[in-house]
Amino acid sequence: MSSGKRPFDLDSLSRRQLLMGTAAMSAAALLPPAALAQQFPTAKVNTTGLAVTDTEVTVGILHSVTGTMAISETGSVQAEKLAIEQINAAGGVLGRKIKFIQEDGASDWPTFAEKAKKLLVNDKVASVMGCWTSASRKAVLPVFEQYNGMLYYPTFYEGLEQSKNVIYTGQEATQQIIAGLDWVSKEKGAKTFYLLGSDYIWPRTSNKIARKHIENFLKTKVVGEEYFPLGHTQFNSVINKIKLTKPDVIYAIIVGGSNVAFYKQLKAAGVDLNKQTLLTISVTEDEIDGIGGENIAGAYACMKYFQSLDNPNNKAFVSAFKKMWGEKTVIGDVTQAAYLGPWLWKLTVEKAGSFDIDKIAAASPGVEFKEAPEGYVKIHENHHLWSKTRVGRAKTNGQYDLIYETANLVEPDPFPKGYQ
Repeated sequence: MSSGKRPFDLDSLSRRQLLMGTAAMSAAALLPPAALAQQFPTAKVNTTGLAVTDTEVTVGILHSVTGTMAISETGSVQAEKLAIEQINAAGGVLGRKIKFIQEDGASDWPTFAEKAKKLLVNDKVASVMGCWTSASRKAVLPVFEQYNGMLYYPTFYEGLEQSKNVIYTGQEATQQIIAGLDWVSKEKGAKTFYLLGSDYIWPRTSNKIARKHIENFLKTKVVGEEYFPLGHTQFNSVINKIKLTKPDVIYAIIVGGSNVAFYKQLKAAGVDLNKQTLLTISVTEDEIDGIGGENIAGAYACMKYFQSLDNPNNKAFVSAFKKMWGEKTVIGDVTQAAYLGPWLWKLTVEKAGSFDIDKIAAASPGVEFKEAPEGYVKIHENHHLWSKTRVGRAKTNGQYDLIYETANLVEPDPFPKGYQ
């Protein structure tokens, strides 16, 4: 396995095998593309009228590249395009090259629903990699279920959902929210928490879960809870309240461009994150790129992935990502989870021997991607991923130092008892 120090060679067969996860590949997948396509004729692998030909298969990419969420979602688009390029260089999917149609959700939930319907009904895409916020996912979910599409959703989220038509490649609440609170309670002896969030479903539901865990399971106290509209930039009032209440932990679920204003104003108000514990589940390296490392250094984040992870898979991924998108680009948790989408779809299609959505949904449980940058992932029968929980501490250079990770993969449980 590569150490990541040599160039990322997409033309080498051994590299192709590495990227595809050798153990997960069938012998058929090693055939030349034309021969593989002949072995899986279009009439047999596409019985529902999807955009699949003898040489191509079309998928959709649906993220915000404009509006307040663009700061967070641009990385997802980049990661999905990288994965598609790598898969195509390795022979495609069942001998077919992937073509993509990209749509802009524009940080507007009705627009996401409209574009999802366009991709499924007009373009007849075989799958969609998309969304970031839970509001956008909730907006498109009825569309995917009505028209029987398959969505690969990359963002850590509140859980309390499961669908045949979605593969959730980010973490749910038990793997991130509850695990992170357990860590900060144990390691910091935290007794009081101030909850902050952007004003929509994910932060509100996540903080509802957090409050229940803090009060009912940790037997500690929430001393404040506030929400702000997406794109909000004036945080001085709540920062003053935080300074007055002196919580042991600021628990922050602010998203998108609002993070830039919040962390800059926090520092300007004299709040030293090396002394005041702040735990976030929404600030990845993508957001720090806008915030500035000097404004968030010392804060903790609970995620499953950090760009700084030291393993061969991740070194190869980071090298390839920077080669495609520039040396100054950064990679956050959701970006990495977005990268998993096309690969997991490819592996599932090859396991099913079909592009048909019902067959892909049935074949998804048990699909594993051993070359995932985070280390290893496997799809659970509830369509979420087994993954590790990790905690990192922000540095001035915009990266996180890994300071904690679970020894084993954490089983996803989107409907935990006592939190609904």
